Amino acid sequence: MMTYRIRAYIASYAAAMGGVDMICFTGGIGENSNLIRSKSLEGLGFMGVELDEAVNSVRKKGSVKLSTETSKVAIYKIQTNEELVIARDTLAIVK
Repeated sequence: MMTYRIRAYIASYAAAMGGVDMICFTGGIGENSNLIRSKSLEGLGFMGVELDEAVNSVRKKGSVKLSTETSKVAIYKIQTNEELVIARDTLAIVK
């Protein structure tokens, strides 16, 4: 159900914006689950989305390009540091 909803949101936002240039996965699940990324992009080939399954299946730190060279839409896994963002926001609030 979760990956179905992600896929539906991607497609509906793409329709509202007239297409997309890039799809990014981030945060705990987006950064660490190749299965969630893969299932979330299933069926989006009509938009030109092509996930490189071999690259997607290898767990790497940092930001990684996950789309094939022929994909019309770039796909990336973007590393985040959520704890740092929370700490900075908290510091800004208490100042």
